[in-house]
Amino acid sequence: MVKRVRLAYGEEGLWIELPDGLDIEVVEPRFVPGLPDEREAILRALREPIGSPPLKELVRPDDTVVIVFSDITRPMPNARVLPVLLEELSHVPRSHIVLINALGTHRPQTEDELMEMLGREVVENYRVVQHDCRDKERLVYLGESSFGHPIWVNRIYMECSVKILTGFIEPHFFAGFSGGPKAVLPGVAGEETILRNHGAEMVGHPNATWGVTEGNPVWEEMREVAAKTEPTFLLNVAINKKKEITGVFAGDVWKAHTAGVEFVRKVAMVPVHEPFDIVITSNSGYPLDINLYQAVKGMSAAAQVVREGGSIIIAAECRDGIPDHGEYKNILKTAKSPQELLERITAPGFLVQDQWEAQVQALVQLKAAVYVKSTYLTDEQIRDALLRPCHSIEGTVEQLCRRYGPEARICVLPEGPQTIPYIQGEASGTRS
Repeated sequence: MVKRVRLAYGEEGLWIELPDGLDIEVVEPRFVPGLPDEREAILRALREPIGSPPLKELVRPDDTVVIVFSDITRPMPNARVLPVLLEELSHVPRSHIVLINALGTHRPQTEDELMEMLGREVVENYRVVQHDCRDKERLVYLGESSFGHPIWVNRIYMECSVKILTGFIEPHFFAGFSGGPKAVLPGVAGEETILRNHGAEMVGHPNATWGVTEGNPVWEEMREVAAKTEPTFLLNVAINKKKEITGVFAGDVWKAHTAGVEFVRKVAMVPVHEPFDIVITSNSGYPLDINLYQAVKGMSAAAQVVREGGSIIIAAECRDGIPDHGEYKNILKTAKSPQELLERITAPGFLVQDQWEAQVQALVQLKAAVYVKSTYLTDEQIRDALLRPCHSIEGTVEQLCRRYGPEARICVLPEGPQTIPYIQGEASGTRS
């Protein structure tokens, strides 16, 4: 007899079969069914918002409106949410509305990707702008944050009289939770602002971890910068493993985000009794497992409950490779070990795009060995990323059980970082 578990992997999923005799604990978020009528739920949230007048009352026909939306690396159901939002803004001329792709430092989307993300109706009838964090001509300087970091934000966003932030809420590995102010920083912020916010000291803070917002310098600066831009309205959603919308949180940016965070916390944060020898995780499937850079989140989720000297196996399709764009791949090549990698990143004056992902990866690897199961990465690419190739999860588990012994404890996180496990009795957001 075997125990079959389906890991979220790419668009199809990946089934694994583990012997029944092993000590296995499958840890998943509490399943919340999708809302029976998503459109009606979104409309109701826009018309009966949290801590705010209804959206229609906030927006005049002569306003200029900007809607910030999540890029392709997020499973935000833009194509189902944005048309409803735009419908509620039907009293505003389309020429007065612009949608900005909150890319942060990520690559711009292709025309086909935008069609997939937003739907043809939106792309063909509204102005869609892709944020460029490096083009100073398209940014506005807003002074310094209380952390002493320069604040640069998208000029088009700042020039609109109504600013609507959209996105979805999930636990985040160093910002605590996504959604809310992350639409501004990093979403539509300048490169220097993002790099400083994601710097080694900020990300290395003990409170910069899953599930922590208050007292987390990364999130607190995100909140401060977003507040400085005076956003008008928030529309955030929560989703389940079927990518169905389970909750809609709209209205005042801070009150609506807080309500969404508490909803997601109850669903996603799951206690376990003690650490595991082996943790098998996914990166929540496509689009979250689009590349190895994103897969660091799944490694970090697993690291919350793996024991010192244990092993993590992550299944991430990585159809976009390491990737080739950005600096993550190049940073990894500068070191021969996780310790050397961490020393380079934390050295005074080091400030490079994507260093935060490499920093978290190094911290995880200093605690546990990490094996990568991927369809699109070669063994050489995985080794160059300082990680270990895994051709068969079952085979790797068998090999590890010989090392750790027959009593080895195994945890499986089928939905990856959609579930954030923590050791019961410890704070639900503590860095490993």
